[in-house]
Amino acid sequence: MRKANVKRKPPVRRKAKKKASFFSGKVSRFAIVSFFILLLVGVGYHYRNGLAYYFSFKSDKVLRQEAEDKRISDVRNYQVLDNHLGKAVGIDVSEYQGRIKWADVDTIESKYAVRFVFIRATVGKDRLDRKFEKNWLGAKENKLIRGAYHYYRPNENSIEQADLFIKTVSLRKGDLPPVLDIEKLPKNQSVERLKIGLKRWLKRVEEHYKVKPIIYTGESYYDDFLKEEFSDYLFWIANYNFYRESMEEDWLFWQFTEKASVPGIKGNVDVNIYNGDLQQLQFITIE
Repeated sequence: MRKANVKRKPPVRRKAKKKASFFSGKVSRFAIVSFFILLLVGVGYHYRNGLAYYFSFKSDKVLRQEAEDKRISDVRNYQVLDNHLGKAVGIDVSEYQGRIKWADVDTIESKYAVRFVFIRATVGKDRLDRKFEKNWLGAKENKLIRGAYHYYRPNENSIEQADLFIKTVSLRKGDLPPVLDIEKLPKNQSVERLKIGLKRWLKRVEEHYKVKPIIYTGESYYDDFLKEEFSDYLFWIANYNFYRESMEEDWLFWQFTEKASVPGIKGNVDVNIYNGDLQQLQFITIE
């Protein structure tokens, strides 16, 4: 009997695992650190002007450009104001103007008398302007016609926003009607739903104060979304474009610049023109 030939399988040779090289690990770490350093440098370069402003060492080029922008803005401010001589002129402020010396607030560009001021009171459903109370009292003490406005957040409940404004602002005889400031489009709802919310806010506020609110917005926003459906309201329109030198007849107020100088206020301030004289402005105040 023949012996069976048994084939033996060749032994499996396992490759020995290479030990991680000290240098390869060091190179990887170096690459990661270098990436983050380059990222920080890139971000710093992109925001160089803002960082320079923060640390108060703006370059001469930036300072010269700012001075030129202010000069051009001043030229337009004088031109617009001269085109509207006889009309009441005022400003609007918020916490962003910081501490205001109201006793010094008297003229715009040292020439045009300040007759009225709109003051931001509330934002959305839960935020109070930090300077509202002081500004509200200061404007009254300085014998300025004053008005309060609410900055509307489209994605928050309109009734809660209205109630916050009502709780915060007590209007008195001689004050301007309440103002709804709408500038943004909603992210989580349609424009039609936004309009429903605006109408709810306006109705709630009108029922409380017994006076129709004014709506503040930009000219494009007004033309595209509000002009037709909210035609029974009076509008305060913002347009800073250099080409526009006069207001439309159907605008109640025109905010024509955000770069004016007013004594008692540090930095720039918004300026508004009322479509009428001082006596006509007093006529629309609360009785």
